[in-house]
Amino acid sequence: MAKQLLGKEVTASLNERIKAQAARLQEKGINPTLAIIRVGENPSDISYEKGADKRCETLGVACEKILLPEDVSQEELLAVMDRLNKNEKIHGVLLLRPLPGHLDQSAIENALDPTKDVDCMTDGSMSGVFTGKKVGFPPCTPQACMEILDYYGIECTGKKAVVIGRSLVVGKPAAMMLIKKNATVTVCHTKTVDMPSVTREADIIIVAAGRAGVVGAEYVKPGQTVIDVGINMNVEGKLCGDVDFAAVEPIVDAITPVPGGVGSVTTSVLVGHVVEAAARSLE
Repeated sequence: MAKQLLGKEVTASLNERIKAQAARLQEKGINPTLAIIRVGENPSDISYEKGADKRCETLGVACEKILLPEDVSQEELLAVMDRLNKNEKIHGVLLLRPLPGHLDQSAIENALDPTKDVDCMTDGSMSGVFTGKKVGFPPCTPQACMEILDYYGIECTGKKAVVIGRSLVVGKPAAMMLIKKNATVTVCHTKTVDMPSVTREADIIIVAAGRAGVVGAEYVKPGQTVIDVGINMNVEGKLCGDVDFAAVEPIVDAITPVPGGVGSVTTSVLVGHVVEAAARSLE
């Protein structure tokens, strides 16, 4: 039976550090503040907004919500971004995406000052992930994966790591972050030939395939650590990951559950970025 890498334990540790750092900043007259921009009434956006707002409140971070109609114009949204860029009291900005189809999402994302980009939506922040320079912040989900590995003492130096998925949201940034931790990294994707033969050679597997249960017993071997980033609904209407947990868990050494794994850490990583952005503003 594998050790379950529970997100709640990682989150508790992260929250303690974030809350202490926020308190130190407040003593210096800096009140870490996140601005959340929501366009329309998408239920998943509303749910994420509520979770982020609640986590901010718990950790001593202010949260300003900017709610815009579904038919907001490109010019209006760009004006909001400009206002937030110029507002020294706003340290981090989260734009809930995807945006409605009539908006140029890339242009709006890149209108944000990278110093306030707490979820890596600008090209500037992404360049920081790939160059190692302190520009913006990495995406919250792959950083949550790294936080889990760190918390549970899973060594990456010299280890073989496989990332399944090559998106800029998780796959590619996760690969870069593993390289920074001195792992030897292979990235698999839909065109990879005989993927199970590749993943069985790994010590660490991060799965961000976007398909429920795609990674089964034939993909793994004893001794491995599996981090499942997937969030899907199965045929029974239950939340599940990209890994077939029932098939994989008895084989590997350690695995994140879904729910209760990576997702529960991500929101704290976001708030931690806001606090870090506030700290950088003092520099």
